[in-house]
Amino acid sequence: MIENQRFTVQNTVAQNGRTLPAAIDEIVGANTLRWYVSEVGANEFIVEASLSSDIKRRPSVKGERYYSDKSAVLNIIPTGVDCSIGGYAGDGAPATNLLAATADYLITNPNAVNASDFISLKDNVIYTDGCSLDEFMRGHIDLHVPYANRIGLIIEQADEWMLDIIFNIVNTVRAVHGIDIVDCVVTDEPIGGRCVINRSGAVAGTIDNPQTIYRACEKLIDRGASAIAITSNIKDLPLTDYAKHFDGRFPNPVGGVEAIISYLISHRYQLPAAHAPLINTKDLDLRHRVVDARGAGEFVSASGLACILIGLRRAPQSRLANTGPVAAAITLNNLLAVVTPASCLGGVPQLYAQAKGIPVIAVRGNDTILDVTEAKLKIGNVIEVYSYAEAAGVVMALKQGINLESIFRPLRTVRQPTFETAEMAVGASV
Repeated sequence: MIENQRFTVQNTVAQNGRTLPAAIDEIVGANTLRWYVSEVGANEFIVEASLSSDIKRRPSVKGERYYSDKSAVLNIIPTGVDCSIGGYAGDGAPATNLLAATADYLITNPNAVNASDFISLKDNVIYTDGCSLDEFMRGHIDLHVPYANRIGLIIEQADEWMLDIIFNIVNTVRAVHGIDIVDCVVTDEPIGGRCVINRSGAVAGTIDNPQTIYRACEKLIDRGASAIAITSNIKDLPLTDYAKHFDGRFPNPVGGVEAIISYLISHRYQLPAAHAPLINTKDLDLRHRVVDARGAGEFVSASGLACILIGLRRAPQSRLANTGPVAAAITLNNLLAVVTPASCLGGVPQLYAQAKGIPVIAVRGNDTILDVTEAKLKIGNVIEVYSYAEAAGVVMALKQGINLESIFRPLRTVRQPTFETAEMAVGASV
């Protein structure tokens, strides 16, 4: 059973930014799939969380891990908060690929690049599910990138014409992209994923029959799958809001339940996972039949499946036993910075980055429906920029070891104190 709850965290519990994420983890409990700070008051933080009794948090990786010759950047585009860049259908890909040019590896969540039949990710983009990103930033796992995963596909039971579309997509990605799909399992009953809108306006979700997913996962893992793709239809889809989304005026209402499904699988089986709508809904009362450019990739595709099959091919593993030959290994010590919209700094990756001293580059030009900013959280180690182009420049400066102060003007001049100044300072302190 999935429950969506709100928690109030008093700011006296978290004395500063370095203790805030740990305080929230303790309050929401070990059965929490995902959480984020949705509002900040004068004396409290409001946290929206999705809970499941089927999971518990992983222990931390033991020992020091350090790979000195590679740099990595994490680009977070949160799901379900109407990011103006990346909140639609792969429209965050240009910014993601730009950031990828600044480092050896660019780690990102799937919705930054997913666009149904279309996906754009450079070879050094590490396509990482949200659960694994959270656990990575907590220090519980490293990211082990395989040369290729063996993908198992879960398909929710559906009408025959829908299944025909899905199997044509499966065969296309096998023939064109060379992806190894070990097997496809059609579920024995509906999954029942449902949309939920939280009080903040952010999109969440719930699932009627998680056991259906678990049975299908276990069949695929027994057949050798090392990554799980899942495609299903979403219930309680608010069609009016979905139409607004294609007009560029509302968060994608399916994003929250998609996150819940992938988090459930990744938490339970410690394998990379991604969800896609089985059939993309198009029977909507739209103001324009040519939809907002940011969502057009979804609108012209029959299903959302193709992009997650392509993305999961090299999705990182949290356990070496699942990886086979390792193409890359990434730890927190490789991480130069976390890039994120400036108005939603309350997620697990953003807060743990700040707590661990990793710079957070906050992009003001990527608007969201939230207002969880550096000023409201009262945290440090945040570098505010306007655009992703500016963020890329900041990453390059960090990579080159250049102090950012030195490239802005006016530049503060450091001088030796004069005798008079030193005497006045002594007198003032007496």
